[in-house]
Amino acid sequence: MRLMSYNIQKGYGGRDQRYNLQRTIDVIEHENPDLICLQEVDHNMNRTRFHHQPEMLARHFGYPGFDFQWNHRIREGGYGNLILSRFPIREVHHIDLKLRHRKRRGAQMAVVVTPEGPLVVVGWHLGLAEKQRHGQVAHFLQQEEYCTLCELPMIIVGDFNDWRDTLEAAHFREHGFQQITKPLKRFRSFPAYLPMGSLDKAFCKGNIYIHEARVIRRKLTRAASDHLPLVIDFHLKKLDDV
Repeated sequence: MRLMSYNIQKGYGGRDQRYNLQRTIDVIEHENPDLICLQEVDHNMNRTRFHHQPEMLARHFGYPGFDFQWNHRIREGGYGNLILSRFPIREVHHIDLKLRHRKRRGAQMAVVVTPEGPLVVVGWHLGLAEKQRHGQVAHFLQQEEYCTLCELPMIIVGDFNDWRDTLEAAHFREHGFQQITKPLKRFRSFPAYLPMGSLDKAFCKGNIYIHEARVIRRKLTRAASDHLPLVIDFHLKKLDDV
């Protein structure tokens, strides 16, 4: 199975700052993922021609699994996280990660019924301040929804904004997660035209075998957004294979 995580910057190019959602679609199509986790997906905003990007992307790919989570509302529009799945989605939870006066953020949690068994996919876009990010991760890992589903295989992906890579040791290890996106120098994803930071990360736990994980560096991905997409090829292992 293949999962893609991608901060699409609302369909704006990384260098030319030109709105062109078709470039985003072309990037995704080229990798043909089964699971798509997108951040900064716009809806009903003047800057993106009042497009309903979640519906446009869902209609284009035609996947049966669909969930959109608002992160930041601006009058009648705003933007958020989008999960598209080639496999059915059994249940969805939206967890509010807004802390105090900070900008609203959210974790999107979906139980996907894959051909190899149920998988929990979490997509998020964490805050810009390091203390805020630590608070958001700690908050998520204390939520009832997470505790209820934490025995299932789980992958957490998205734009972590974790420049110094401090979240793994502080939170994820003690909960049994392994960081997929290491060593960091192989997963530099921002800014797309000259990647210096490994901001787009992935963690997993449970019976998951990672075949390959990589940041997609092509002429189109350097142009389509300010982030490069992250692609993960994996399988769910049967208990007797562990």
